[in-house]
Amino acid sequence: MNEKERTRMNMKSAVYYGASNIRVEEKQVPTPPAGWALVKVSYTGICGTDLNIYVGAHPRAKGPLVIGHELSGTLLEGHPTLPTGTQVTVRPLLFCGECEPCQTGKSHVCKNLQLVGIDCDGSMAEYVVAPVETIHALPKNVSLKAGALIEPLAVGVHAVRQSGFVPGDTALVFGAGPIGMCVAVSLQLLGAGRVIVAETNPFRLQMAKELGFETIDPQEGSIVEQVLMKTDGNGADFSFDCAGHPSVSEILTHATKIRGTAVVVAAYKKPAPIDLLQAMFKEITIKGVRVYTPKDFEIAAQLLEKPFDFEKLITHVMPLEDVKSGFDMLLSGGNAVKVLISINPEEEVSRGMGSGEQ
Repeated sequence: MNEKERTRMNMKSAVYYGASNIRVEEKQVPTPPAGWALVKVSYTGICGTDLNIYVGAHPRAKGPLVIGHELSGTLLEGHPTLPTGTQVTVRPLLFCGECEPCQTGKSHVCKNLQLVGIDCDGSMAEYVVAPVETIHALPKNVSLKAGALIEPLAVGVHAVRQSGFVPGDTALVFGAGPIGMCVAVSLQLLGAGRVIVAETNPFRLQMAKELGFETIDPQEGSIVEQVLMKTDGNGADFSFDCAGHPSVSEILTHATKIRGTAVVVAAYKKPAPIDLLQAMFKEITIKGVRVYTPKDFEIAAQLLEKPFDFEKLITHVMPLEDVKSGFDMLLSGGNAVKVLISINPEEEVSRGMGSGEQ
């Protein structure tokens, strides 16, 4: 696509203007700056960060802004090594490259970390631009629909890898939303002996059961007591807080075994209570994790080739014109896990037939 073609072309975009104000409108197709590439978006997911933006609670997201950062699509131009037509996803982190974490190979915790879809226009549009080093080719056997799950799955992979988890261990996951399910799936596929999922939403709890996980329903009694009953009174080797609710932080160290590890995956909006006396008595390690590394992204893409029904996590696929309905459904606690916005689904038909096939 040359400059003249681009300046004549508009694209449909979901533009955030303020709290509960998102509009589908025409914008000019973006021009990738030096070191960035242009991607034609096929699917993009709505995640917890997007919901936070939508309700006007994200401090950095200022309208007008095209939101969205979980995506799959087709590379169009600007990449030095991947050919046009390659089916791709984007690792949407923007980092300064100058701070101590960046200089020591830990750019995912850059002191000035930014994100596509917050600090620049994102993927709820027909086209998006991203730095070339953040663009990853999809494995041959991964559909574009499933490819849009790589970003949240990478969060799960990172949480598991950073926890010190050892195959065969028992893991407890609080929350069966998209991230909780991605943590649970990562644990299962990376060799957990048992994965127990605690969830209050009946729909999500049932999905966890159908996907083969042990479950705990808080309506049936104390979560801690149920965990202890399932683990011979010991607790979980690893507990992952993917719920981000004070009711979970209060019991996190109680549900974790002696010398176990409690991992905080969820982003709490306010300081939360945690029983540090239990952490001291039981010598529990409390670990915080944030987003993912390039290696986590690669592993997440590889996991999508494993024999697991990943697309079952996608409970809704909606056209861009219905994006507001997708946000409202998730905020109302509707029966949903991952909601995808379908933008250029026709690209799926040509999967494996274009110049991106290597």
